[in-house]
This record gives sequence, C-alpha cells and structure tokens, in this order.
Amino acid sequence: MPYFITILSLLLLIQCGNPSNPENEKKTGIPTENQTKRILYFGDSLTAGYGLLNYEDAWPHVLTNRINAEGYSYQMTNAGVSGDTTSGGLGRLEWVLAEKPSIFVLELGANDMLRGISPTVTKENLRTMVKQIKSQYPNTKILLVGMMATPNMGKKYASAFNTIYPELAKEENIPLVPFILEKVATIRKLNQKDGIHPTEAGHKLVADTVYPYIKPLLEK
Repeated sequence: MPYFITILSLLLLIQCGNPSNPENEKKTGIPTENQTKRILYFGDSLTAGYGLLNYEDAWPHVLTNRINAEGYSYQMTNAGVSGDTTSGGLGRLEWVLAEKPSIFVLELGANDMLRGISPTVTKENLRTMVKQIKSQYPNTKILLVGMMATPNMGKKYASAFNTIYPELAKEENIPLVPFILEKVATIRKLNQKDGIHPTEAGHKLVADTVYPYIKPLLEK
C-alpha cells in the first residue's frame, strides 16, 4: 500500500505547471551533413525536467550524453511539455516530426489517467501517434515509455489503463519501458520538495531505467 500511495502522490503532480508552448521545447545540436542522427524525447513534465534548475539535468539529456560518451553521435530534442496529454501530444506531433528523428521516445498518458480519460481513448491516441511516425518516417525507431494507474481510479480503470502500454507495444511491434519511475517512485531523497518530480540525482536513475531499452536501437 505505501508503494501505491507514493505512486498516487507522484503522478498527481506530473501535470503541475502550465503546459508549455512547443516553441520553448529545448534542443541541442545543429544538424550537419555528417551528423544527422537525432533522438526525440516526446512527453510531459517528467521528460521536460520540471522543477530542475538546469533543464540539461533532465533524464533525456543525461541519457543522450551517456550514449554519445559510448562512441555514438546523436543530437537530441527534448520535446517534453508539462501537463501534456495524449490528445495534446497528437496535436503537436506534426510540429516535432519536422526534426526527422532517428529514434522517437514516446512518454505520455499519465495526465490522461489523472483526468479519468477512457483508456481506450488514450490507447488510440498513442496508436495514432505511432502509426503517424511510422507512416512519415518508416526508418524511425520508436520506444514506448509506460506508466501505471493509481489505485484510486478503481480496479476496473487501473486494469484497463495498465494494459495500454504492453498491449500497444506488442500490437505495434515496438519496444517498451514498463515504468519510467521504477527507480525513484518510493525514494524521498530522489524527489524534489514537492515529493513528486525527480531531483537531479533522480533523473540520473530515470536515465538508467531507460538506457537498456534504448541501447538496442542505437546505430554508429
């Protein structure tokens, strides 16, 4: 029970902060003829690095730095927007796809759950995004990042929501990170004062959680 209470508290503020304008999404790297591989991280406040003094301490930046330190050469775009839902993500997908990503990391859905949006709608929004990426950029590799429903949503809702990610990953034949907050959800010192969003140290562990799933998608 303490674990689920922590998950509940942790997810309740994933949507805190006003939704950002896509114009403010952070990018690093300037495309060149010899360096065009890009990882695009598409998500909510967890991806955006909400509450951090330096957005480059957010897990997408930590993860990309680790990847490049291993001899790869990837640029990255942090397209995380606080408060975003799958419907919001679907609405801005076309804009971010202009980046022509080699790898697309999709982390959305927690705010859908908090608002009680039907899991069927959430799943179809995610599926639509996956299919649009595949259609526009068949060679882009997609990594789906999963979340968990809070117990207060009821067993029926939680059961339906928690099957969204594994089912979609199987149906669309894409890899899945089961739960992005696995290493930080129950540890107070790894979260900010709000007890919700990971600290700088917490983001490093989130990067560690995602790493083994993105590793097979990398190319030198």
